[in-house]
Amino acid sequence: MTDQLLADEITAEQGEVDRMYDRLDILREQARTELDRVQIEETTGTGQGYTERESFTELFSGRFSQLSSVERGLCFGRIDETAGEQFHIGRIGLFDEDYEPLLIDWRTPVAQVFYRATAAEPLGVKRRRHIRLHGRSVVGVDDDLLDLDALGDGERSTLIGEAALLSSLTASRTGRMNEIVATIQSEQDQIIRSSLPGVLVVQGGPGTGKTVVALHRAAYLLYTHREQLGRSGVLVVGPNSTFNRYIDQVLPSLGETDVVLATISELYPGVEATAPESPEAARIKGDLAMAEVLAQAISSFRVVPAAPIQLKVDQHELVLRPSAIRKAQQGALAAQEQHNRARPIFVRRILKTLTRQIVERIGRQYVGTEDVEDIEKELAEDDRVLELLDRLWPELTPQLLLSVLFSSADRLTAAAPHLTDDERTAVLRPPTADWSRCDVALLDEAAELLGETSGIVAGRNRQAAEEAAAVEANREYAHGVIDIELTAERIEIMPWEIEQFKDLIAQRTRLIDNPLTLAERAASDRTWVFGHVIVDEAQELSAMDWRMLMRRCPRRSMTLVGDIAQTGSAAGVRSWADLLDRYAPRRWRTAELTVNYRTPTEIMTIAADVLAAIDPTLSPPTSVRETGVEPTILDVPAEDLADALRAAIKSEQQSIGDGRLAVIVPTSRYDELAAALPDATHTHDPSILDARTALLDVAQSKGLEFDAVLIADPTTITTDSPRGLSDLYVAITRATKHLTIVGNLPEVLTRVRRTPWG
Repeated sequence: MTDQLLADEITAEQGEVDRMYDRLDILREQARTELDRVQIEETTGTGQGYTERESFTELFSGRFSQLSSVERGLCFGRIDETAGEQFHIGRIGLFDEDYEPLLIDWRTPVAQVFYRATAAEPLGVKRRRHIRLHGRSVVGVDDDLLDLDALGDGERSTLIGEAALLSSLTASRTGRMNEIVATIQSEQDQIIRSSLPGVLVVQGGPGTGKTVVALHRAAYLLYTHREQLGRSGVLVVGPNSTFNRYIDQVLPSLGETDVVLATISELYPGVEATAPESPEAARIKGDLAMAEVLAQAISSFRVVPAAPIQLKVDQHELVLRPSAIRKAQQGALAAQEQHNRARPIFVRRILKTLTRQIVERIGRQYVGTEDVEDIEKELAEDDRVLELLDRLWPELTPQLLLSVLFSSADRLTAAAPHLTDDERTAVLRPPTADWSRCDVALLDEAAELLGETSGIVAGRNRQAAEEAAAVEANREYAHGVIDIELTAERIEIMPWEIEQFKDLIAQRTRLIDNPLTLAERAASDRTWVFGHVIVDEAQELSAMDWRMLMRRCPRRSMTLVGDIAQTGSAAGVRSWADLLDRYAPRRWRTAELTVNYRTPTEIMTIAADVLAAIDPTLSPPTSVRETGVEPTILDVPAEDLADALRAAIKSEQQSIGDGRLAVIVPTSRYDELAAALPDATHTHDPSILDARTALLDVAQSKGLEFDAVLIADPTTITTDSPRGLSDLYVAITRATKHLTIVGNLPEVLTRVRRTPWG
């Protein structure tokens, strides 16, 4: 290869890329012209009505937003087919004035060969070209030769470079995840494009690209099944808020914004679950038995007294016997299982019982139908009767139920007799304590068992009436939506765009009825049912977490990505089969990612020892690269740990330059080491990702990657939790270039080569 050849190929590709950007500029100019016309008509009072102007303004604003989101790296590849066809691949589809394709959207079926073709199975492709852009300029091209025999002599002379994957792997980390749409590999592409129905489990070790595969799958499914998922949306569940910030730019860069990105802690609207929880409490609260515990706790609030209740209302001496109370409760629960929704039935039955007593005392011959209704109404408004009803069957909120249950040893013992004294002590807390992540699934379970209170139902009915009135008032504007064909003809937009415009204007009309975006409505509605749910680090979720998530997706259309070997939670998943045979029998399948793109061979050699200690039957993923840099292992006495860490931080900062360094410490020593290491930024806020040197515990580091990782006191990491070895495995595999381990070494690391300290 010569420099001139490379320059010629870059120049040729630059011409094609310039055509694509020229088309973008034309579309923008058309939009700008039409927006100017709308503004002039609004100023002068001419032209169409308010709704047309608003709709068209929003239409082209949305178009601008889409084009801007893909401006960076619009085109990233080219396919040369054996049959002679040649087409470019990019982040969106783009056509010229004659509706000839300039750029093929990466999600379309025709683009699959860009990711799946190999030399062993070229799929009709003779050459795959990777194109690297900086702004609008082509700065590099790399060719994958897939079928040499199909290349002509002229084509053979233009072969350039090497595959693009390794160059992307060696780039420095930025604190945010980048999309991999330009370098998706065959096994990843097959998972991304797997069919929608059922549960797909993507099992893969560290660095295999599970997260980026899951996010690209979200973009692919939204593109391919737009009509179905556009109505119900996609939920992406990440392990923590730091991780979610790390990935929050991936889907927008792929042109998708209508996705709910949340953690388990954020799935109960109105509750901020940030309080810490002990591993023992997390295990107990995550156990499936808690569903029955909550049901028993709720039933204990429905009281049947041992003796009759004497009640005086006006001049009437009334008696409410236990048998009547029990019968009223049974009848209410037979009609409605949810506690709060069954309560009005119970109340009506008790009021009728008391009303009959009053009628019998007065004499039935003296009481008409209207009189009976008046008596019942007066009873329903009597403070003593209301107090009695609240005592026999109180309304409960999920928050009140859990606060009372976990602050009362007696109630907890009655509802959970299977717990030991130590286990009850682990979950007991003050009634005003803040909520933890483990409480969210319990609140959700309680909400399912309780149903809404009468106040919430009344408030929602009022809001619905107000919204209905607003919708009727706005429908007059909806009738003025533009005649799209005439408008399209006047501004000379392409006929193929008409259908897109119709869809966008239809969205505008729906917005009149629902002013919030789908993502906003879904995030604020606990009962929202999603079309597809994606869960990252799925092995960390407890059995109660899964009950909550399965309610969000009754159709069981889900993608779960994780690694059983990395399970750190004592309540986490031990077997995909045990989990999914319960919720989706015969409707789940697995796919495995086997290639480690993140972690170099030198680091995975150490990680493999830890994995073998976790489970000898497990095999680590195969690393695709070596760095030539062996990890640094320092066995340091406890009294020298802080000094050794400070020295190691300075050394790593110098070696990685502008890269990112993570100092991963035991959770139990986080505050102590944060105070001792002033050069490392420490916070549990997601802004930690912006720090060049970040101090994290293992939970914070899950799913993240850094140029270099410094692990402090690995022995304490292994003893901090029942799954300590898994935590150490996670910590070791966060680095893309260099790893340093400092402190008292656990037995699993004693055979690695060490560097003397001091």
